[in-house]
Amino acid sequence: MVEKRELVCIACPLGCHLQVTLEAGKVTKVEGKGCKRGIIYAEAECMHPARMLTTTVKVKEGKFPLVSVRSDKPLPKHLLLDCMAVIKDVCITAPVHIGDLAVENILGTGVNIIATRNVGKGEEKKDKRAS
Repeated sequence: MVEKRELVCIACPLGCHLQVTLEAGKVTKVEGKGCKRGIIYAEAECMHPARMLTTTVKVKEGKFPLVSVRSDKPLPKHLLLDCMAVIKDVCITAPVHIGDLAVENILGTGVNIIATRNVGKGEEKKDKRAS
């Protein structure tokens, strides 16, 4: 069975519109590429799509209630929602430094979730409107 997919390549700034042909579950043809990276991107996106995951994690005893985090490597796209289910229950204690582990080896993927911001110790700021 022949399958055709259209992708926009993100491997370089050109943003080429690719037409990918798959046969028997393998990429057999990539048209529209402006460079060799288009072939690599098309094969990876069609065979094993992966994404960087960015979100936030709760912080206990911090100046802020949340800290931004990201995956240190791309995660398989089909696992993103499962990873978010794990991350929603994570709470780390301040101080938090850029690069600190929030979740190690999430779902056994070998990918770590790391902090992307510093959060010092301190009382959380109260919303003045709530008083």
